[in-house]
Amino acid sequence: MAVKAAAAFILMLFFLSTACQAKLSSSFYAKSCPKAESTIRTAIRTAIARERRMAASLIRLHFHDCFVQGCDASILLDETSSIQSEKTAGPNDNSVRGYEVIEKAKSKVEKICPGVVSCADIIAVAARDASAYVGGPSWAVKLGRRDSTTASRHLANTDLPAFTDSLDKLTSRFQKKGLTARDMVALSGSHTIGQAQCFTFRDRIYNASNIDAGFARTRKRRCPRTGGQANLAPLDLVTPNSFDNNYFKNLMRNKGLLHSDQVLFNGGSTDSIVSEYSRNHAKFSSDFASAMIKMGNIYPLTGSAGQIRRICSAVN
Repeated sequence: MAVKAAAAFILMLFFLSTACQAKLSSSFYAKSCPKAESTIRTAIRTAIARERRMAASLIRLHFHDCFVQGCDASILLDETSSIQSEKTAGPNDNSVRGYEVIEKAKSKVEKICPGVVSCADIIAVAARDASAYVGGPSWAVKLGRRDSTTASRHLANTDLPAFTDSLDKLTSRFQKKGLTARDMVALSGSHTIGQAQCFTFRDRIYNASNIDAGFARTRKRRCPRTGGQANLAPLDLVTPNSFDNNYFKNLMRNKGLLHSDQVLFNGGSTDSIVSEYSRNHAKFSSDFASAMIKMGNIYPLTGSAGQIRRICSAVN
């Protein structure tokens, strides 16, 4: 009897899991809000046309959302008496951007379909549209996520990758979210359009041995030994505004700006993937799109879980 009960329980979990996954679909809003994606796309394109750096920020926003509690828009919630906002966690504070872009897209969607489209889905669509706008890949975003009613500053501080992480630490962080080393390297390729603050790469340009000397000298101009903490530098010095594979070519020349970039090509297990992407832009683009889809499926809230927020920064 005990064996039969256990088998029945496992079968029930399987069907529940399958049902939840089935609720994520690229056509989720086809009837309830058919103009949702085009409305979001217009808002995202407008924001990036105004500031091209916003493309990288929106991709990063999706990443930082999904790595904490899953892809549930918890990163958008402001501080309240009952919510410790993830916005003020170490990896996010004065670093993650694009909140207002998502809020604006949400307000546009609310005007045509009130209470239908989640903030979590808007973040996912925004990341895809940001990639496509700057020449990166596009993909069919699976939709149907719902918004969380909680946030976790603690998990944001413990689960998000750090710029000081070793390759083993990075690999472990991604594996815990169901992502492979190849997914990790592909997702890191979005740094080709990103920027970093001086304090995140100061130690590398002044003290690292595995760095191109000329590259380090160039970076020191905008990042002194003291001061200038928030001074920005592109992660890809060659083509900072184009979504291409130069990021990987830079790593092979010891021109990775962050420590956590260069460890991907430093005699370790991911060297071959970096080398492959440096030679094959199409393969990188394809793998990046696949990894983004996979990341977008991390612990989504579906069905009756969570809610559809009216304003992304606050619980209804």
